[in-house]
Amino acid sequence: MELKNRIWMTGSLDWYAYIGEDEVFLGRREVPYPLAEGDRWTNEFGDVFQVVDGEIRLLERVAPPERHW
Repeated sequence: MELKNRIWMTGSLDWYAYIGEDEVFLGRREVPYPLAEGDRWTNEFGDVFQVVDGEIRLLERVAPPERHW
């Protein structure tokens, strides 16, 4: 599958993408790799993403997931 978004990972393993004109933080370990059609995840800030028609989309913002140490 070829993504329509431009994505990259920083040296600290953070994933980013351009969604429209905006540079968006996708997450860290919660981002599925390799990305496939229908993949859905929530980053640590509560942003919900899904791959639809080969494009990463920001669907909604929810309460951030609870972190357990």
